[in-house]
Amino acid sequence: MEKALLVSIQIKTDKHHWRIEDISSELEELAVSAGVEVADNIICICEKATANYLIGKGKVEEIGLIAAEENIDTIIFSHDLSGTQQRNLEDTLGRKTIDRTQLILDIFSRRAKSPEGKMQVELALLEYLLPRLTGKGVMLSRLGGGIGTRGPGETKLEVDRRQIRRRIDKLKTDIEAFRLHRLTTHKKRRGNNLPLVALVGYTSAGKSTLLNRLTDAGQTTSEKLFTTLDPLSKNLKLPNGQDIIISDTVGFLHELPHHLIEAFKATLEEVSDADLLIHVLDVSDQRIHQHNQAVQSVLDELGLKDKPILAALNKMDLIADRSWLEVYKNEFKDSVILSAKSGENVDALIESIQRYFSGLMLNLKIIIPHSRMELVDFFYRQAKVDKIDYLQEGIRISLRISRELFSKISKDRDIKVIC
Repeated sequence: MEKALLVSIQIKTDKHHWRIEDISSELEELAVSAGVEVADNIICICEKATANYLIGKGKVEEIGLIAAEENIDTIIFSHDLSGTQQRNLEDTLGRKTIDRTQLILDIFSRRAKSPEGKMQVELALLEYLLPRLTGKGVMLSRLGGGIGTRGPGETKLEVDRRQIRRRIDKLKTDIEAFRLHRLTTHKKRRGNNLPLVALVGYTSAGKSTLLNRLTDAGQTTSEKLFTTLDPLSKNLKLPNGQDIIISDTVGFLHELPHHLIEAFKATLEEVSDADLLIHVLDVSDQRIHQHNQAVQSVLDELGLKDKPILAALNKMDLIADRSWLEVYKNEFKDSVILSAKSGENVDALIESIQRYFSGLMLNLKIIIPHSRMELVDFFYRQAKVDKIDYLQEGIRISLRISRELFSKISKDRDIKVIC
């Protein structure tokens, strides 16, 4: 196991909404999720960034002394480093030096299981590395093995910028093919008139645990960050008999690297296509408001800030003082407090989901001619038929149907609404 020294940085001239203590805490969580041993976590507050090292030369020397004393393998900075800064730090410190984005890419490379997920991670990695390459014929293997350097690419292949760009173009083409295939699947689902609910939230908020609780998904769960990268969709039958689809998605993160958002945009279309978002929040985490803001920022970047959202305030079982739950309930509108792990109050979330979709449904009685028997089959497949009567003047059907679907079929002159 690699031994790492963490350097948590706050630059006063930068706009930031997180306390340095929270930045430090999350960097440590990321490092542990990447499988490294954290030897120490140094906090560094700077007046402004420097071109050569990001931080002051004196602080670099201090870090070097600690690294030598602790026999550190890798130094991880919480702030993104330019190619020049990274090279200067490695030359001065004599140890592998990576930044937060490389750390996250490393975690993603471990978690990606599907062909699409692996391609998305490779794309993000290459787009991160491309501006950092100097000269021609750079050996990717010169970075060495271990944390921050593994990835799905061929690390022993000598590459130049042109080869990397060709590979990036190929990955984008292949990912687009996956996107089109997913679009076909979405159209089929739309044809079946099944609503889609997408679980979104900060990484490790409990989305996969909630999906397992609601369905038989069997998703792998862990306290480590970014356990789930590949989306998974499962059917759920609501108490009123309506079928919906619930989809788990990749967790969000504070200042999620732009390369990752771009690379995973195709996967995040699952969120774009959703009729309803369930925002899963960890009420046991004191950073809940920062996590909420981080998720809202990503949704804004994806153009989804106007999507209907229910807040699932998860992990209530970890709250000793239950009076705090009412405080959070009042702070987050349209929210349900629950525990996906124990199942406590999950029924209330299901009721909220049902209530939302019921508001989009119409209760109708219609009559159709006997000659249009295919419509009976259509309504059984696309709506909720409560009662059907075969009368002399036609077939009378009592049903619940979505407003969207009814607007499409109401132009059929053989369908007469009687109440």
